[in-house]
Amino acid sequence: MIALEKRPTPSRAWSAAAPLLAVALTMVAGAALFAALGTDPLAAIRTIFWDPLFNEQFASYSRPQLLVKAGPLILIAIGLSLGFRAGVWNIGAEGQYIMGAICGAGVALALYPMDAWFVFPTMVLAGALGGWAWAMIPAILKTRFRTNEILVSLLLVYVAEQILASMSLGLMRNPEGGGFPGSRNLQQYPAAANPELVAGTGMHWGVVAGFVAVIAAYILLNRHMLGFQIRLAGQSPRAARFAGVDPNRLVMICLGISGALAGLAGMFEVAGPAGQISIDFNVGYGFTAIIVAFLGRLHPVGILLAGLLMALTYIGGELAQFMLGLPAAAIQAFQGMLLFFLLGLDVLSNFRVRLGRRKVT
Repeated sequence: MIALEKRPTPSRAWSAAAPLLAVALTMVAGAALFAALGTDPLAAIRTIFWDPLFNEQFASYSRPQLLVKAGPLILIAIGLSLGFRAGVWNIGAEGQYIMGAICGAGVALALYPMDAWFVFPTMVLAGALGGWAWAMIPAILKTRFRTNEILVSLLLVYVAEQILASMSLGLMRNPEGGGFPGSRNLQQYPAAANPELVAGTGMHWGVVAGFVAVIAAYILLNRHMLGFQIRLAGQSPRAARFAGVDPNRLVMICLGISGALAGLAGMFEVAGPAGQISIDFNVGYGFTAIIVAFLGRLHPVGILLAGLLMALTYIGGELAQFMLGLPAAAIQAFQGMLLFFLLGLDVLSNFRVRLGRRKVT
């Protein structure tokens, strides 16, 4: 019989080393996967982790893309981490990301072709409100009817995807697009565009917002009463109630913040790199941000580093598909291995594995 016995005091060193060990194990298991697919495993690992940054043949394109990919991941993961710390499990950030993009783009298309300074700030506000409103659905249902926020937020992702498809084919479709699905290209609408702030770096307002979110989350968790309540609720819900923490209020706040940040990520993406509302606008940032949050140990600085690492796997994965012919599913499995190994190592950090014989009664 195999049993798990909780450790009295988990090792801090082991817990800190777990993300690095998870990355190493992911490389080993990924190499085995690539070998099974008939690809040189060393070449695949080098293409994913080394070539995008240090191979001059690809670096001129890949390096700016690092910030482009990392920006939304960091922004969404910061919001998710606050809820996860408090025991509030928002799994539907992908839907909030989509709704933020739709609301932000909707403002731009409604004001088109107005060339005014307030267009982009209004889009930012609309994107944040769109993500916040979508997150309020599971928040209200949980606080009023005790529903499970995991299931509700996850199922709302599929509702948001249907709304996205409907907007691409209907209300937001470009009237000058020849009947093809998709909105106007916002990159060609100067008042609504989110261009690079420094040429050749990939830095746009979404990346700036990600860095600001990291700093704000660090201050919140370490210098503000709300941060203390979030940490206390996650570590000991009963003690939090005795300390006067209102769990319903915390659910509303955590889901609201995570939804607003996911909505902002969607708005910055649709106004910048993506450029338009389309059926395939969402690429899974909301789900990948869950891996980023846990890989970064729910710590703002850790999330910043984890976001950059996960962005590297996105860029390197696309490069491996092009150069080595690896299927997209293999790259997605490789990214999923990272969370799998991290969670496995976390179990070993907190529990001992005991082997013995089952007692017969």
